[in-house]
Amino acid sequence: MPTANLLLHPVRMRILQALVGADELTTAQLRDRLPDVPPATMYRHIATLTQAGILEVVHERQVRGTVERSYRVRQDKAVVDADARTAMTKDDHRQAFTVFTGALMADFDRYLSRDDADPAREGVVYRQGAVWLTDEEFAELVEEIEAAVARRAQTTPGDGRTRHIISFVLVPDDPAGTDADAGAAGA
Repeated sequence: MPTANLLLHPVRMRILQALVGADELTTAQLRDRLPDVPPATMYRHIATLTQAGILEVVHERQVRGTVERSYRVRQDKAVVDADARTAMTKDDHRQAFTVFTGALMADFDRYLSRDDADPAREGVVYRQGAVWLTDEEFAELVEEIEAAVARRAQTTPGDGRTRHIISFVLVPDDPAGTDADAGAAGA
């Protein structure tokens, strides 16, 4: 199964999002965080992610005649790599982006549904900005953003730390009349 199809399935994406930055969780803890996912579905998708090497079993212990496993995300495997993105069609990208934004909206809704949610106090941010970059500058920007997140992803819970979910989307934009050819046509 291609990495994009594996990672961008709606249920698997939600499982990964629940685990990202959580260190490790058992299936029971995942079911508590995702109560709308039926147990059989949860187990099936966890097995798929584990077999693919995206999740790893951190601990196993006997609990009432069954084995309880704790899982964590292998961050290096939980990405749709450049080769997989290149192989995707425009419709594949459209579908993947729909799944991504749907999961993002579900995360935000879960946050806002908490009685103690206070977006202003907790620094909730969502914004867009535009930058004009060459291909090389764009590649540097992506690398800088990913490096900044990766540095912070190494921290652990405790010491007053709160888990924050960071999502970003980079989309090229060529509004009518702003590309180099359009400007040259009037000269």
